[in-house]
Amino acid sequence: MRDLPQFEDERLLVGSSTSDDAAVYALSDDLALVQTLDFFTPIVDDPFLYGQIAATNSLSDVYAMGGKPITAMNVAAMPSSEIGPEVIREIFRGGSEKVKEASCSLAGGHTVRNTEPLYGLSVTGVVNPNRMMTNAGAKPGDLLMLSKPLGTGILATAIKRKLPYENLEQLVVETMLRLNTPGMKLAELGLVSCATDVTGFGLLGHLISLCRASGVSAHLEASKVPSITPLVRRLIEVDDCAPGGTHENLETASENTIFSESVTESDRLILADAQTSGGLLLCVRREDESQVADILAEEESLANVVIGEIGALSEQDSLVSVS
Repeated sequence: MRDLPQFEDERLLVGSSTSDDAAVYALSDDLALVQTLDFFTPIVDDPFLYGQIAATNSLSDVYAMGGKPITAMNVAAMPSSEIGPEVIREIFRGGSEKVKEASCSLAGGHTVRNTEPLYGLSVTGVVNPNRMMTNAGAKPGDLLMLSKPLGTGILATAIKRKLPYENLEQLVVETMLRLNTPGMKLAELGLVSCATDVTGFGLLGHLISLCRASGVSAHLEASKVPSITPLVRRLIEVDDCAPGGTHENLETASENTIFSESVTESDRLILADAQTSGGLLLCVRREDESQVADILAEEESLANVVIGEIGALSEQDSLVSVS
């Protein structure tokens, strides 16, 4: 969007220039709109679960900015000649269940015909602009915390191939259906200096964007980054389940990342795995770590770990190092 003509408005606090999770537009000194839109093709066979996952993923961008979702609109493209209205209704029902869980109003939407299903939401939220979280506020010395484990892209590939491992779908669905509601409380209390959610570009890709927007570097400890299940490594090494998007993410991220020799190829692919409805990546002042951990635990976050630290950036540094 960099080359597109833009109307300059000082009330647009967050636009496309920092590759943030959502746009933020100020209505007053203490109230701003948070706006986002996301949709994707099915990653599970069950239409109701597909709707739930897609909606959770869309809502996440508002939480990543510290906002509260208030309205949502269905965005759908469906091959109506191949799937009947009862299936489409189940997709919408799944989405509406998660919108309701978020105490958000489903206000309508738009559907067109397409050769393959696409579903998601446009979501509007509200946030105090003095308390919003962006990906441009990281400071050297901040700790990096992650609220969900990684591996949804790898596990989803294994599920599509119907590999004979027990409980894979249950594990990945549980992760993807968890709303990132802690973002609202963390922003309200001012405990996070910078945040983003981990989705299609993987942990490394989103961390690189955060570092670039904030003018900092980051160090990750690969051994501290949680995976949904220990089977993730076997699925990479034995079953070749790292999807093409994950390999592309790693190739792109490697241009701005230095890996120590101890970081295996499997570790690197997990760090680059394209996530669906991933967790929050938070930059937290060291003195606030325990309070943030308590809030994540209260909200039943699936992970609650320090995985690295923000550092200063020099001309010789890569944006991210991993040991």
